[in-house]
Amino acid sequence: MRNASYFLLAVMMAACSDESQKVRVTSGQISESVYASGVVKAVNQYQVFSPVTGIIDTIYVSEGDTIPAHGRILSVDANVPKLNKDNAALAASFTDIRANTGKLKEAELAVSLSKSKMANDSLMYARQKRLWQQQIGSKVELEQKALAYESSKTAYASARLNYNDLQRQLRFNDSQSRKNLMISGQIADDYVLKSKIFGTVYSIYKEKGEIVNPQTPLAVVGDAGNFILEMQVDEHDIFKIRRGLPVIVSFDSYKGQVFDAVVTKIDPLMNERGRTFKVEASLRKPPARLYPNISFEANIVLATKKKALLVPRSYVAGDSVAYRSNGDKIRVKTGLRDYRMIEITAGLSANDELMLPPE
Repeated sequence: MRNASYFLLAVMMAACSDESQKVRVTSGQISESVYASGVVKAVNQYQVFSPVTGIIDTIYVSEGDTIPAHGRILSVDANVPKLNKDNAALAASFTDIRANTGKLKEAELAVSLSKSKMANDSLMYARQKRLWQQQIGSKVELEQKALAYESSKTAYASARLNYNDLQRQLRFNDSQSRKNLMISGQIADDYVLKSKIFGTVYSIYKEKGEIVNPQTPLAVVGDAGNFILEMQVDEHDIFKIRRGLPVIVSFDSYKGQVFDAVVTKIDPLMNERGRTFKVEASLRKPPARLYPNISFEANIVLATKKKALLVPRSYVAGDSVAYRSNGDKIRVKTGLRDYRMIEITAGLSANDELMLPPE
């Protein structure tokens, strides 16, 4: 009698369990979305690197400071570049063409004197030639005048050549020294790190006296108050994403609140290590305060239907087969789905009762 009671109780419990596992097809709203996680980034956010190796000499800003474009962030010890720049400035001053006008004047005077002498020797030679034609004077005198004239012509040509060479050399030296000064100035400027944008200094990684190199980030700078959402989307979902899709965002820092955003950018290059793509979104109405690198979770909404026939996803096997409560197997067509429900587009009607598919 006692065993019979236990058997009856077991049957009743199994029946109740079967009833609790039955559901009806309902009508409601459903949205299909892609899950993504990410971090907040300031617009134009970038890491500051030193192009040279050295020791930090001066830090001009603090974390949280606003900095103008080309404003100084920090400087690296640059005694040698400074000396090189000063040396280049001295060389540029020495070779400046305006500082060498005396040499040009001297060369120009030599040209003028040689020209005058050539003209005078030419007259003397012509005069002696006429006298010789009149059988006055000696042939030796004529030859001497001719030789003097040829010599003065050569001297004049040489003076002109020297003047042109000197002018060209001075211009070359002037141009070269100015370029060397620009190069040394640029090298010296490399030792002073400046901001590329008007923004906020969000972080400084190093302190005065620390050694830095071109591979080590030194600071983070970005726009003040303008932020983007940087998400990582799995490669299996990336082809569903397009610009303009709405995004539902939740922050750990703002528990219980959701924010609307929109997809603004999709990077076409996959991160091979994580097999993900970077997707950016912009908040329609951001919270009162945000900071770079705050984490968030997001659902990128692919499609929404306000009125659809819905059943729990666990009641549809392979997204194509359902079972009525009496055990009949039914082929169904499905549409949108979220993490819990799936849309039935054909095969079932509202209030149809289903049971879980057999295992």
